[in-house]
Amino acid sequence: MVPVLALRVLALDFPDLPAPTMHISSIYPERLELSLHDDLGAFEPWRVALGIERAAVDFHTQGDGKTWVLQAHADYAGATVRLLAFGAALTQEEL
Repeated sequence: MVPVLALRVLALDFPDLPAPTMHISSIYPERLELSLHDDLGAFEPWRVALGIERAAVDFHTQGDGKTWVLQAHADYAGATVRLLAFGAALTQEEL
């Protein structure tokens, strides 16, 4: 199973990265999904480790604009890695 191998390689190569939620599905047998919740800052070290260019990161909102979402994809150890991060949107006062 390609995503399991990719997960193993990631764990060996980057043991100090923030722990994501991991998802493997038989619907997308070549995909490993890594999601980070409530901490958009945890996305950046993963992006760098996976060699994803900044310009390749998609930013959007969900939940009536209350949640910010970062998303990117990378090929790693034979798998397609989908990297996601979710965090509370900043208010106007916080910007």
